[in-house]
Amino acid sequence: MTGPTDDTPDDAYEPPAGGPALIPGPRAAGDDLDPPGVLPSAPPSHAVLKSLLGAWALAACSAEETQAVEDHLTECAPCAEEALRLRDAVGLLHPEESLDLKPLLRSRVLEDCLGKRPARIPVPVWANPYDTETARLDALLRDFGESEWDTPVRLKWFEEDRRRSHRTTVAGVIGHLLTVDGLVATALGLDDPLGPQAPSGGPTGRTEHYWKSAGSPATRKVREPWREQGHTLVRTVSFAGRGVAELDVDYGAFALPLGDAFLERAFECWVHAWDIAEAVDYPYEPPSGPHMHRMIDLAARLLPGALAGRRRSGLAAPARGLVAAGAPGRTLHLEIEGAGGGGWDIALDSPAAKPSREHTVAEVALDGLEFCQLAAGHISPEEAAVGQTGDREAIRDVLFAAASLSRL
Repeated sequence: MTGPTDDTPDDAYEPPAGGPALIPGPRAAGDDLDPPGVLPSAPPSHAVLKSLLGAWALAACSAEETQAVEDHLTECAPCAEEALRLRDAVGLLHPEESLDLKPLLRSRVLEDCLGKRPARIPVPVWANPYDTETARLDALLRDFGESEWDTPVRLKWFEEDRRRSHRTTVAGVIGHLLTVDGLVATALGLDDPLGPQAPSGGPTGRTEHYWKSAGSPATRKVREPWREQGHTLVRTVSFAGRGVAELDVDYGAFALPLGDAFLERAFECWVHAWDIAEAVDYPYEPPSGPHMHRMIDLAARLLPGALAGRRRSGLAAPARGLVAAGAPGRTLHLEIEGAGGGGWDIALDSPAAKPSREHTVAEVALDGLEFCQLAAGHISPEEAAVGQTGDREAIRDVLFAAASLSRL
């Protein structure tokens, strides 16, 4: 005679000591009887329920199987522990999602909200790129630790016919943006972030004054005044009304209408956010197509003046002919491809001349991002990948004029 062994299956039948289990006992009066010919269905065995735990953890069981498994888990501790382990394992199977917000998420949410319920005091269209780019940069900075604020950043620009650069830190870049945004603030009658001792002059002098007067390297504390000033600028022009866009902002060597100044500040904010993201090895997307188009349009409108300035300094070829203000003259057609692209006609001989397709002597085609890199001084005119036809001298002069739009 042999007894049970370790190989006995979990659902092996063990008859009770009182007699054969297949002999039904007497039914009490009033007990419901099963219909003739139908035997009661036996509950699933322990082995069957245990085999269903994986499917149950994946929520792949039928309703009846799910109920049976969950009833079993209340009675069987080993299966309950196994079920918990399986549920935890299933959680690890889900792909990890990035916690970083998509760059355009804020603008899309705002656009959707404003479409459903327009703001009582809307932000002017020309201030939207600045509002968006400062918010995108602030989102990048929000989670920086102390060490990241000290990360070296190299600012690049083009001066005359040479590439220039300056080494600073992430905090130093934000201080630079703070001080140059201060030119817009003072034009609106707001407080100058440099205080009453602010030097006269343009962005370079103000930035150097800030870096020297700080006494010690800037820290993450610069983020709050920069962001608060940005909010104040947008809020002020939103309440100021339409005429404020024509107010001039003095940059020292030149002046821009307030609407163009906001676009210029949006462009520089994006460029320096790009510098910071590159320094900390973080991806950073370009502006939306409509915003980039506005920035490129500003640069194209500034090109005739920049070309004339280089000509006065002896850095560009002399004008081929003088024309009266408003009269058609030699023209270069600039075609920008990709997001934010379009076509612009650039007057070559005088900023006051009227561009004319009939007087076009050259055509240049660039990708939108490459043109912005050129205007930011991040690549030289020789490095710009361009398609060009026509007067080579005119093409060279315009490309170098685009690079000269950059500065510290």
